[in-house]
This record gives sequence, structure tokens and C-alpha cells, in this order.
Amino acid sequence: MATNKDAIVAHYEDYTSRAGEDNRATSSRSAGLEFHYTKKAMSEHINANTRILEVGCGTGYYGMHFADKCKEYVGIDLFTHHIDIFQKKIQENGINNLSCRVGDATNLEGIENNSFDVVCCFGPMYHLPPEERELVFAECARVCKSGGIIAVAYINKIGAYASACLNDEWRSIYPSKKANEFILRLGTDDIRPGVFYFTMPEEMEASAVRHGLTKIRNLGTDFFNNSNIANQMDDEKFELFMEITDEMVKYESCTGISDHAVLICRK
Repeated sequence: MATNKDAIVAHYEDYTSRAGEDNRATSSRSAGLEFHYTKKAMSEHINANTRILEVGCGTGYYGMHFADKCKEYVGIDLFTHHIDIFQKKIQENGINNLSCRVGDATNLEGIENNSFDVVCCFGPMYHLPPEERELVFAECARVCKSGGIIAVAYINKIGAYASACLNDEWRSIYPSKKANEFILRLGTDDIRPGVFYFTMPEEMEASAVRHGLTKIRNLGTDFFNNSNIANQMDDEKFELFMEITDEMVKYESCTGISDHAVLICRK
């Protein structure tokens, strides 16, 4: 079990009282980019015969999107309230190939070996230290079929920190000596240490190799300048800006300056 489970649950209890995971994808243009590019990248690996496991499914954003595009979608999340919301969506929409339950990414108890075509891990790595990220890689590899796809989302320390330094709201605070120590050297958040953890593309790829996975691509999904710029653009400007972002997503040379990123591998 994740050693910081209580801290993670406390964070989401507080977050739910203020805004909630269910609204994160649509709260702003910049917030939606992570979800837009993740869905686009994963759609290449999903078809009507695909069995998908999502570890860290939240309130079912991806599950609801891919429900009519796959054979089966199973979601697991550490936070009970997220699962309650997801189950309500499934019931209200009468979707038969979706299911979800409470579980821990570091120990996928009850999930059989080699049972899923695609394993998505789109949340846990945001909250786990390096040694526990290894447990998640091992579990994802265990439950994925040979030749299947494993996709792991993570937060880049450079992209996230640069975003804070350039953000209108936060640049009076950053950079700081404390943030340099916590983010750059310890790989954890300076405000919520032990709740959010950061890494870099090279570190994630090294973990994947240790667990016998082969990289397909490692893409950024929302780049450090978007939070300042994209939300203030009119529709015409934003459409042009998306062409630039499309190019940044294509090239792995840009991945490390993205706030969030997704490593897609084959087992």
C-alpha cells in the first residue's frame, strides 16, 4: 500500500470541497490540454476488442470517453469519493462495459496476471516517491498482456516549476531557495511535500526499462507557457496556438518542459 495514502486522501478531500477532480478537465483551456492530448495519444491503441484497466481513474473522465470505443474498461482509484462519483455516472448512463472499485496502484490485488490489453496509470505517479513508482510499474507490467500497452502519466519537475515561475499569480513567489531544494533536488512539491512528486522523462524511461517495457513514445501534454497565455486568447488566437502545441507534442525534445507528460510503452 502507498505509504502516503492518508496524505493523498486528505488532499483529495480538501480538493473536492473546493473544486473537485470531476471538473478539472474543463476548468480552463490550459487545464484541458493534458486530457486532450492524452486521449488523442491513447486512441491509437484502443479498439472495439480492447480490455482497458485504468489505475487512478479519478471520477471516470477517461472511462466515460472510451466506453463506446473498447470492449471493457475497469477503473481503480484510492479515493472512495471518486469511485462513488464514477459509479453514479455508470449507473445513470446505463453503461454495461464500465466498472470501477477502490484500490491501490502499488498492489493491484485481485487483478489477474496478463489480463488487460491496455493499462493506463494516469494519476498515481503524481503522488508517489521513486521507490513506490517502481511498485506501480511492476504491478502494471504484471497485469498487462504480453504485447500490450502500458501508459503512465507523470509530472515533470522542470515543466511544473518553470510554469510557476512564469505564472502571473505565482511569479512573485518563485523561484525560491526552498522550491529549488524541494522540487529540483528532492523531487517533491515545496507546498505539499509528500503529496505531490515530480520526475523527468529520462527517469521514467529508465524505470520502464527496468520492468522489461519498450518505449513507444514519451510526450508532453501541457507545456509551461499555456497557463499564462492560452486562457487569455480569443478563439482565433487559441486555434493558431494549438498548432504550436501540436508540434511540441510531436517532439520528445520538448517533453521535459511540459507540466504533465505520458510515457507509452509496450510490454
